[in-house]
Order: sequence, then structure tokens, then C-alpha cells
Amino acid sequence: MSGTAIGGTAGPRARLPWLALACGLTGLGLVFGHEVLAAIAVWSSSTAYGHCFLVPPIVAWLLWERRAVLSALAPRPAIWPALLAVLPAIFWVVSDFLGIMEGRQLAVVGFAELLAMAALGFRLWWALSAALLYSVFLVPFGAFVTPVLQSFTAGFIVDGLALLHVPFEANSFQITIPEGSFYVAEACAGLRFLIAAVAFGALYAVTMFRSPLRRAAFIMVSCVVPVLANGVRGLGIVLLGHVLGSASAGAADHLIYGWVFFSAVILLLALCGLPFREAPAPCPAPEPRAAFPLQRLVGCAGVVAAAIAGPALAAALTSSGGKPAASMKLLLRPPASCVAAGTQIFGPVQTQGFTCGEQRLTVTTSVLPRTSNPARILETARADAAAGLQGELDTETVRLGGAPWVLISGRDFGGVAAYAVWIDGRQSVGGLRDRLEIARDMFSTGKPPVVVTVVVAPGKPGAREVLTAFLQTPVRLTP
Repeated sequence: MSGTAIGGTAGPRARLPWLALACGLTGLGLVFGHEVLAAIAVWSSSTAYGHCFLVPPIVAWLLWERRAVLSALAPRPAIWPALLAVLPAIFWVVSDFLGIMEGRQLAVVGFAELLAMAALGFRLWWALSAALLYSVFLVPFGAFVTPVLQSFTAGFIVDGLALLHVPFEANSFQITIPEGSFYVAEACAGLRFLIAAVAFGALYAVTMFRSPLRRAAFIMVSCVVPVLANGVRGLGIVLLGHVLGSASAGAADHLIYGWVFFSAVILLLALCGLPFREAPAPCPAPEPRAAFPLQRLVGCAGVVAAAIAGPALAAALTSSGGKPAASMKLLLRPPASCVAAGTQIFGPVQTQGFTCGEQRLTVTTSVLPRTSNPARILETARADAAAGLQGELDTETVRLGGAPWVLISGRDFGGVAAYAVWIDGRQSVGGLRDRLEIARDMFSTGKPPVVVTVVVAPGKPGAREVLTAFLQTPVRLTP
């Protein structure tokens, strides 16, 4: 019986799947280094995602808990996961065009899961799936629900005050009671509570339950409870201000108290789940370490190849051609106090200078082909606008001259810039609908190019007032 061994190894070949998995993960890290670094940057800068630093050690611990499975089950490399890798590749390309970094990062996690499935086989992957799938919490996703959470929290507070007969006035997220005003800001929307609760709920579910139904139910409860709890917290802060006779006193250290309240809610949630806990799954019986065809390791290479094909396809779809700059001109009618200071044209880029008193303005118009990556258009516009600014940057969308502009201002040095995107002669700020329109028309012929306008006012006293006055007159494009 030289071909198999029970509970042992089949020689060096048994280590090849693990080596292929390690090499494949290294390759994915090199190809998608930008996504990895972007995720780490969000973990470091956002309190809502600081817990993501705990995900790698949690995954390692979950794998360690299943070490008996690793000893019992033999890897059975498979080729078919390489075919499924086409799906995250397409998802990555779409996310790249729409400028959704979280989508690109989720695609990378999908590649990693399929790579593990190709290297280890479905049975071993499924036995380790609780640990492997937990890596999805490495992706800092969920910020898009913040407006919904704000609306829910504000509505919960308003309904609670009405039910308790506390006099109030509400205007969007601003709630005023006789003792003062409260504003349901993004930081108070409960996103950080929700994300942390879902991560905890998933960990609790995979360690305490075996039934997929119980796991799914507990995770669902972990999604609902923190949202309701945050509404109760917000209502409690307003009521505390009402009782104390001061809104500022009621809101003092509300974030710290919020975490204490949240910790108590999570503790109660865990205690409620204890009566339904299940015994751990029994370890499977050791199986023969039969040799496998080396050709099956091609599946790992296929997954990595599909991952590389995503960025390659995105680059191929983006053309460098387009209409010359002379085909599109920006018509400006600056205030009488502003004097034109010359125009320069460098290929598809036109730069105009204006002097408004002691303030100098620079207007840059870039003509980009319709086949340009929609996300890159906005990244370039923002980078050009922020290039001359220093310190912390604040961003807001305003309407000047009846059209939308994205206004970026330097918090410390007073510089300000504005940018807008022109699509089919319509001025916009490049929202999701605009990016979808550009992506839809990438393969259309005869569509006019995309034009990006950036106006920069360096840091001087009154720079913001000068720039907004400069753009109060409608701006037009002309062939």
C-alpha cells in the first residue's frame, strides 16, 4: 500500500497545494497592492474600521481551532474554481470604472477564496470556510448606508419625543427642544456600532453555532439590534438634555457614553445567544492521503491569471485617443474686477489665468476621450484641484452660477479650488449616475469627449469669496 497513507502524508507532493496557495496569495498581494494599501489607510484613519486590524489574528485563531480538520482532510486541488474567477474579475472591472474601491477590494477577497478552493479542494475549503470567509471583514465597506442610518436615527428621536410629549422642532437632521439644539451628524449615525456589531456577530455565530440557520439568524439580529440601540442612544441624549435643562450638558462626551452603551448591548446580545449554542462539529475521520494529478494545480494558476486579467482588461478598455483641445472651449465671463492674464494650450489641456485684485485664479480645462475610465476622470480632477492646497482638506458640493461644483478648501492655509465635469454639455460633479453614463457610452461612437474644469485660488485672505464670485456667472462650453 505504497500509494496511500492514513493520517500521514503522501510525501513532498502533499505540500504542493499549500505552496501553490502561498505563492498565489503572494501574487494577488503584488497585483492588488493598491487595494491592500487603501484598505489599511481606511483602517488607520476611520474609527468605524479600526477593528479591521483584529481580523487577521481572528482568522488565524479560527484556523488554529480547526487544526484537527487540517490533519484529517487531505487537499484535493481542483480546476473548476478558475472558471468561477471570471466573476470577481468582471466585478473588479466594473468597480474600477465606477470608482468603488470597496468593490475592488471585495473582488480581491473573492479571488483569495477561489484560490484557496482551487488549492485545497471544495471539501477542505468548506471545512475551513468559517475562518476563510471571515476575511471579508478586511474590506472597509458599509459607509454608503450612513445617510440611511442618519435618517433612521433622526426619525427615531422625533417619534420618541412625540410619544413622550416633549416639545420639539425638527428640520432634517437638526432637532431643537426648548433646552437647545441637537444635530444627528454622520459620526452619530451609528455606522461604527453597526460595523463592529456585525463583525462580532459573525465571529460569535461561527464559534457558538453549527447550524447555518442559527448562524444566519444571529448575524441578522446583530445587524438590527445596533441600529435600534443607536436610535435609543440618540433619544436618550436628547432626553438627558431636556432633563438637565441644557443641550450641551446632555451631549457632553456622548461618543464615550455611546461606546459604553454599545458594549452593554453587545454583552446582552451575547448572553441571549448562549441558550442556543451548539456543540462543536466533530472532527472528520482521517482520510487517505492519495496522490493527486499535478495538472490540478493549474486551477491555482487559472485563478491568478483571471485576477491579472481584470486590471489588464480595464487598461485595454481605456483609450488614449480623443478630440483635440481646440474642439472644446470654455466660455468664461468673469466679474469686472477680474482681468484675464493669458491663455496657454498644451495638447488637450487649456490653462487660463485671471487676476482679481490681489488674488490670482487659474482655470484649467482638460478634454478627455469618452473612453476614459470614469473613476480616473474624477481622481484626476480632484488631484488637480487639491494640488495647490495645503493642510487638511474639506470637500463640499455647492451650486454656483446655477450649476454644481465640488469645492475643496484648505483648512489651515485658506486656499480653495473647485472642479466640475462636463458630460454631453451638461455640467455635473461626477456622481454615480454620471459615472454609469460614461461607462455605458465607452463603446459608443460619435459621443463628445468628457471635459473637466478646475479653478484654483491659492491661499490668500478672501480666496473663497473671490472664487465663488468668479463662478457666479454661468460657464459654457463651445465647440
